Amino acid sequence: MIPLFTEKSARILENNQYTFDVDPSLSKPEIRQLVENTFQVKVVSLNTHRPPRKKRRLGQYIGSRPQVKRVIFTLRPEDSIPLFE
Repeated sequence: MIPLFTEKSARILENNQYTFDVDPSLSKPEIRQLVENTFQVKVVSLNTHRPPRKKRRLGQYIGSRPQVKRVIFTLRPEDSIPLFE
């Protein structure tokens, strides 16, 4: 899990929502369990999506960055993650 710091992720922190990039092979129940066990919080809702891959050029060869799955989850009002504070 890699925390994501963008303008949108900073804006939705006010609603107790946090954004992470995770391994694309993880399912929603696995992600929920991972977050709850890692940070000792209770996840209320969980949304995922796969952003489009960005092209990378190395000399004459064109490749792409690795695929990631982006997760936005909402916590209970009394819970928070100290990493973002």
